Amino acid sequence: MSSLFEPLKIRDMELANRVCVSPMSQYAAREGYSNDWHFAHLSRFALGGAGLIFTEATAVRREARRTHGDLGLWEDAQIEPLQRITAFLKSQGAAAGVQLAHAGRKASERRPWHGETPVNEEDMRLREEAPWQALAPTAEPYGEGWPESKAMTADDIEDVIEAFGAAARRADAAGFDVIEVYAAHGFLLHQFYSPLCNTREDNWGGSYEGRARLSLEVAEAIRREWPAGKPLFFRLSAIDWVEGGWTIDDTIRLARDLKARGVDLIDCSSGGIGGPHPLPRFPLGPAFQAALAADVRTGAEMATMAVGFIWQAKVANQVIADGQADLVALARELLNDPNWTLHAAAELGVDTDHSLWKPEFGWWLNKRERVMRKLGLRD
Repeated sequence: MSSLFEPLKIRDMELANRVCVSPMSQYAAREGYSNDWHFAHLSRFALGGAGLIFTEATAVRREARRTHGDLGLWEDAQIEPLQRITAFLKSQGAAAGVQLAHAGRKASERRPWHGETPVNEEDMRLREEAPWQALAPTAEPYGEGWPESKAMTADDIEDVIEAFGAAARRADAAGFDVIEVYAAHGFLLHQFYSPLCNTREDNWGGSYEGRARLSLEVAEAIRREWPAGKPLFFRLSAIDWVEGGWTIDDTIRLARDLKARGVDLIDCSSGGIGGPHPLPRFPLGPAFQAALAADVRTGAEMATMAVGFIWQAKVANQVIADGQADLVALARELLNDPNWTLHAAAELGVDTDHSLWKPEFGWWLNKRERVMRKLGLRD
């Protein structure tokens, strides 16, 4: 059996293979509600054999969205449309995951095809989409030309912690099997733990303990609402790649502290907060961040997921076989080929007769294969 296709159990969640569909924002929601687009987008990965499928970053508060098109779980009415999606994913043998998020100072942004700039008067005129106030550890704007953020008060921070817990309760009601907290790529929790942008001088900043506090209290709040049998993941930026920023040693320390609070797996990405003195990065290439996942897996003695530039079946399999990570996450390659998991199974010799395909597809494809072999068109 190929390592990529070995089953995996985390708490009560059983995965058929190690392929995870990484969260991919679609910017297609209206007031946070999922719709037919999200159903079609996610369902094709279940038909394509992926073991675990995550929604896009799903806001825990209305103002936690990055754009007007983001999914949300800030109110109970948003549960029912998601139940349709989770029911179908699970009926096809996949596990259903939701990524809970707060954009922090990255909030109130236009959809990327409208220009990755702040929501402005044009959006109000053309789409009736108004800007809103972004929250952050301090008042600095996201970037040049962006409005100032609101420096969060202690009450604001407590509200966010409570919102993550409430969203976890709704995620359970919606039928999700696993939650991932988006604490990477310059979103709010990353803004708090990175010394590059958290210059607060109260109990929510300063030392490691102060900067990590929000992530740890979010984990605790979710665990209070989330069933004990269901796993909890965190996506972290394992290194900022900027002098004076967050380091891999910091990540290992945070991973250990999260593990003690009921977190089961660290999804290891990197970057997302810039600075004036960038550090050399790993060469950009296949599975270039898998080494970070390996460091965390060894250092924190917990499960990890590797993500980033993974598109080749042999590379994905090797990441698992070498013990660098327990899962591999793919995103844009699965947009390009929703059946990537099934094609990988064929390439790795796991499925030679389309038996892993849904019979509605596999029967026809196997019949075509037999005909092509008979005609000498296949080796």
